[in-house]
This record gives sequence, structure tokens and C-alpha cells, in this order.
Amino acid sequence: MKAVGLLKYLPITHPESLLDIELPKPQPKGRDLLVAVKAVAVNPVDTKVRAPKDKTEAAPRVLGWDAAGIVESTGPGVKLFKPGDAVFYAGDITRQGSNSEFQLVDERIVGRKPSSLGFAEAAALPLTAITAWEGLFDRLHISAEGADKGKSLLIVGGAGGVGSIAIQIARRVAGLRVITTASRPETIAWCRELGADEVVDHRGDLAANLKAKGIESVDYILCCNNTDQHFPALAKVIAPQGTICTIVENAKPVPVELLKSKSAAFAWEFMFARSMFQTPDMIEQHHLLNRVAELIEAGTLRTTLKGVLGPINAATLKQAHAELEGGKAIGKLVLEGF
Repeated sequence: MKAVGLLKYLPITHPESLLDIELPKPQPKGRDLLVAVKAVAVNPVDTKVRAPKDKTEAAPRVLGWDAAGIVESTGPGVKLFKPGDAVFYAGDITRQGSNSEFQLVDERIVGRKPSSLGFAEAAALPLTAITAWEGLFDRLHISAEGADKGKSLLIVGGAGGVGSIAIQIARRVAGLRVITTASRPETIAWCRELGADEVVDHRGDLAANLKAKGIESVDYILCCNNTDQHFPALAKVIAPQGTICTIVENAKPVPVELLKSKSAAFAWEFMFARSMFQTPDMIEQHHLLNRVAELIEAGTLRTTLKGVLGPINAATLKQAHAELEGGKAIGKLVLEGF
């Protein structure tokens, strides 16, 4: 089967950073689905895993953690899907990724593809939807039933992949007042289009910029950009007994002592945790994705697809990685077909 992989971890400009390769078609076992991949999306995790390091793989490593496709065959333990089913999923970071014609994925982290979306539109959603949903409802403990309607949420980095779907979920599912950060005219417009009530510039003094909008504090914060840079400001604006959740790894110790006087909480969201550790509630991602599919079909949520770059090959994936590393991407970039 066709695939795109790597043997060395190199700058994206290096000719061997990503390679077109041929691999054996895998066979499903246990609760695995074998999915014929139709479209994939690219996320910051792809660029971070591929980032230069002193390591060489003995066999090609396939990246990619967002896909939509059709179930080709199933392992003997599969209960939720059958061949021919259209699905979407983010996958498991400890296994081979989605940048291949066929991929094995545990059915417990797979959802049915929204029937109203094409494969490219659907592929833009799984990783970011899972991250946003878990961040809002599992880590920040916001009610998914609307019991916290009217409370305020600050999303740092509202125009990125996670921010784009989090705005929608927070506003249209939880009923929150959503404040996002963005700094360019096009990202500000994108956040407003998706439903943000207020958009604040995250450059300079974030707390002062919020105060200028009449916002002294917020009940919840979802940080989708540069935890190290923003945490002191977030600690300043979080309400007493509020919660901050971040999805971005830190390079230096996070000064959580800044939260003590407010009895505020700090949480991490890493959407691969359930599959990586095979947690007992791993199937919650299946239920979550099916719920997202229902909300898409009802018109409550929309895809965050911003561009389809072309077919799934090394050249196009290099272009997508370069765009993400440039830090200017809005929404999600998708590749479709081989």
C-alpha cells in the first residue's frame, strides 16, 4: 500500500523529511478496524513528532492523527462497526498513523462519519473535536447539558484547529459566553464567524487587553497556545475557584503557585491519553465522536476545514507541515485521496 513515512527526524525543508513509501497492507486483530483512508488532516502534533532529533527508525514511521475513511475489514472482537461503514477518528499516537492507504485503529476511538459531510470535511474534525470536548467537559468540568449557561470562557488561540471547534462547542452546546484571543484581521474575523462573543488581542498585556473590553475575570480558560508565555496572565484573570486547562506542553515549570490564593485549579488535556494507556473509559471517544456527528448533522456545529491542499503524498504533506510551522494557519488543512 502507498504511505508517507520517515526514517530520520529532519527539518521539513530536508528532502528526506517525509518520504513516499510502500508498506504491506496490515491485517486487523482483536477490536481493530482496517480503514481505507480517504482523507487526512494535519495537526501541530504531526510537526512536533517529526521535529529534528537524534534518532533513526529501523522501519518507516507513518505520522498522521486525523482521518476519515471506510471500514475495509474488522478484527474478530469488533462490535461497533462493519465493512462498508464510513468513519472518522484521530487514532493512537503509539501506533502507525493515518498517512497511508490503509490503517489499523481500535474501534473504541472511532466514530461514524457525519453523513452530511464529505471525507475531507470530516477529516478536519476528530483530533480537535476530541481535544476541545474533553478539555471543556472532562477537564474544566463544564456541563454539557447547559447547566453552566452564561458563564464565561476564555480560549487562548481561537483561530487554530482546537480553538475553532471549541468556540462552537462552548457557545452552542454549553451555552457559555465565549471570549477568544486572536491578533490578525483574518483570525479575528474567523473567530467571530464561528460564534465568539468577544475577540481580544493576545499580544502584549493580555490581562490589560481583557480589562479594556470590560472583562476583569473569567470562569474558565482553555489555553491552546504557548502555555509558558500566557500562564501568568491566565492566573491573573481566572476567577476565584475557576479552572485553567491547557493543551500545550510547557518548556519550563508552570508557576501553579499563582493559583493558590484563588483556590483555582489547573488541568492538562491530552487526547491520546485514553488510547495510550488503554484506560477503562477508552470507549468514551467513540461516544464523543458520534455525538459530534449528530451535532454536525443537526447544523449545531460545522467543520473547521479551511483548505484542501491536494492528494496524500510526501510533497503535499511537506507543504502542510511547513504551513503549520509558520504559525499562520487558520482552522484545519486537509489532504484527500492517494
